[in-house]
Formats: sequence, structure tokens, C-alpha cells
Amino acid sequence: MDIAQQKRKENIAEYILYLWQIEDLLRALQFSPEAIYSTLVQPRKLDTSHEQILLAWYMDIAGLLAQEQKEQSGHLNHTLHLISDLHDLHLRLMQQQEVGESYRQRYSQLVPHLSALRSRLGKESDMSDTELCFRALYAAMLYRIKGEGEKAVADTLEVVSPFVALLADYYHKVERGEIDLFKE
Repeated sequence: MDIAQQKRKENIAEYILYLWQIEDLLRALQFSPEAIYSTLVQPRKLDTSHEQILLAWYMDIAGLLAQEQKEQSGHLNHTLHLISDLHDLHLRLMQQQEVGESYRQRYSQLVPHLSALRSRLGKESDMSDTELCFRALYAAMLYRIKGEGEKAVADTLEVVSPFVALLADYYHKVERGEIDLFKE
């Protein structure tokens, strides 16, 4: 919970990927409160009240996954809405003359790789480029954890990471009011 809050403040992309990882951890632990406690809470060595808060947070996420019927697979609507917001920002930055120039350059470096990413991940063509990039980063993270696909992981990270990092940076600048994308 505290890690998620910190990531949410500092880097929206890391926050989304962290929540996706939590979803998969909860699935691997079969949503068992005992397993969640012994695997995710107890090792943090918190005082009892903080342990209960953290366990409740994990169980809330588990409850949302059940409510959204995503116990087996899929991602919470919360993170998908954030990705949609990021995609809206992406579209806005593509239209901006002054603010979006460096962004458009970074995106143009990504464009030639999008169809290969789409086919490698087996994702439908109506998925936004932004969501595709997040799914590619998450897949790369999983491959890295498994120690597999080093070349594919390196290629994905080299191409996708700079784009997502720049988009996340713009997101936080807009959120803090440092950039106004709606002024004429």
C-alpha cells in the first residue's frame, strides 16, 4: 500500500505495473488471506496495526478482482482507466505544437515497432498504442523474472521504456499544473 502510494505520486507507469504485479501475486496465492499475510505482509516486519492495514489493502484488491470477475486473468478497471487517461494525454500531446514536439519525436521512434509488438503479444488491433506499450513492458518484466527471452526483453525495454517514461513524466507535469494542454 505504501509502496503503491509512493509510486502513484512519483511515476504513474511504475504504479500501474506494480498493481498488475500485485494482481498476479494475489492470483498465485489463490487469494488466501493466510498466504497473503505470510508471503506479502509478515516479511515487511511492521507493527500489528500496520500489518492489518496492509493485509486489508491486499484483500480489497482481491475483492475488486472478484467483483470485476478477473480472478483468473485481466487487470483492474482502475489501472485500465489510468492507461486510458494516459492515452488521451498521448493524443493531446500529438496535437500540441510547442509542448508536444519532443514527445512526437520519441513516439515516431516507437511507431515502426508497434506492429511487431502487437503480433508478438497477440493483442487485438483495436487496443491503444499506450495500452500495448504497458502490456509489452509487463510481459518483458515477467520474462525477466523468469530469466527468459533476454533479447526480446532488451529490445522491448529499449524501444518502449523511453516512450512510456516520457508519457508518465508529461502526465505528472499536467497533474501538478506545470503544463497546461488546454490553453489556446
